[in-house]
Amino acid sequence: MSFRQRLEQAIARHRSLLCIGLDPDPARFPEGIASDAAGIVAFNRAIVEATADLVCAYKPNLAFYLSLGAAGIEALARTRELVPPEIPVILDAKLGDIASTSAAYARAVFETLGFDAVTVHPYLGSEALEPFFAYRDRGVFVLVRTSNPGAVEFQDVPVGDAGDPLYLWLADRVREWNERFGNAGVVVGATYPVDLALVRQRCPDLPLLAPGVGAQGGDLEEAVRAGLGEGTGPLLVTVSRAVLYASRGSDFALAARAAAQELRERIERVRAELRARATGA
Repeated sequence: MSFRQRLEQAIARHRSLLCIGLDPDPARFPEGIASDAAGIVAFNRAIVEATADLVCAYKPNLAFYLSLGAAGIEALARTRELVPPEIPVILDAKLGDIASTSAAYARAVFETLGFDAVTVHPYLGSEALEPFFAYRDRGVFVLVRTSNPGAVEFQDVPVGDAGDPLYLWLADRVREWNERFGNAGVVVGATYPVDLALVRQRCPDLPLLAPGVGAQGGDLEEAVRAGLGEGTGPLLVTVSRAVLYASRGSDFALAARAAAQELRERIERVRAELRARATGA
């Protein structure tokens, strides 16, 4: 079964476009959770157990685990094992290097650690991404428009004969890669809803990962409207801190569940609104 099939099944099963970022910061852990690699596993286990029926995917960010060295990588591997097998897990690592190095990265992500998808950057060109695309049953999310304020420094530069901003030119390249390999997706920050809508127009059938809702300032409803639009590709709305740290007390897992449930229902209200508009209801 392909990554996209697994993702669409999870979306339908849980009636959810919510993707929770498993980005553990020991400095923000609740009382009773150790600020070490073992604490990361305990914290993530509680979050996953509390929210697994509310999400379409999870997305751990490599940096939060790598910062603890070998013990952190072990915690990442154990975190991957905590997630029920029917829920896709995306490693947010933003990888991309010369072909032989990317091949090693791809083996590490997909074979050694067993992730369902990964985020990559396209700066080195298609040769850096082909080793990831070669795993046809896995997903490859290419950075197109990132959620940070500094994104405009490079991603707005006009390129190509049409003078499109770089992020739209990249969106066209990702669509072409998907036509060739069948497992590409795009990353577009929810903090740029206008750009998100433009990318969706260029890539109507591609999976779209939209980080930046919550602590980064992205508006949830705007992002869902822009990310769905007239497209048929699945949308994953990523939220991390607003769920993980909804409480620092002993009720942190229950608070995370409540936050995730509210986010899911807000997303579903927008989806219902869009469906009603499309059918004229």
